[in-house]
Amino acid sequence: MKIDLRTYVYLDSLQPQMASFISSISKGYFPVAEEACAIIEISPGIEINRVTDIALKATNVKPGVQIVERLFGLLEVHSDSQADVRQAGASVLEALSLDENDRMKPTILTSQLIKNISDHHCQLINKVRHGNMVLRGETLYVLELQPAAYAFYAANEAEKASHIKIIEVVGYGSFGRVYISGDEAEVLVSKDIVEERIEGLTGREMPLKASQ
Repeated sequence: MKIDLRTYVYLDSLQPQMASFISSISKGYFPVAEEACAIIEISPGIEINRVTDIALKATNVKPGVQIVERLFGLLEVHSDSQADVRQAGASVLEALSLDENDRMKPTILTSQLIKNISDHHCQLINKVRHGNMVLRGETLYVLELQPAAYAFYAANEAEKASHIKIIEVVGYGSFGRVYISGDEAEVLVSKDIVEERIEGLTGREMPLKASQ
């Protein structure tokens, strides 16, 4: 069966909030800050089981997140050894007869800034978040992109860039979304750096889809 490589990204150092966020949605082994991780998203989704098998048998990595949908499958693996994580990813690509350039290039679909957010708006968001809470008066940044799994990369880069709070990351499905908040100046720094780095990632162009 032909595998479509949607997302392939390596994170050299999970930031503290991002590691904790992944742990909050993980049904596998929890990562900790400063570990390296690889995120792989493919289609069809069921084939992610084979990808997980390859990665775990290749080297000493632990799976944190595996999501199997009909269309898309997602795998996150991590280790305190960057070499092990890189080798796990390389083994997956070799077994699938792919290379990193076969991944899709991420596309930013929405970039929103909401300044001086109101109490009730905060409450709506905080009801469904897995990370920190957005508070009245903060600036909220919402990024929507495709393929979805690049949302994890974007959130980790945002935390590297400045002092922000990760509120929510949706890294599976048709579209990925990142919600971060904080002081306006800090959020603006993260926004600019994240969008620059997303635009700088290589890969093949993907057609945009209107449905979710």
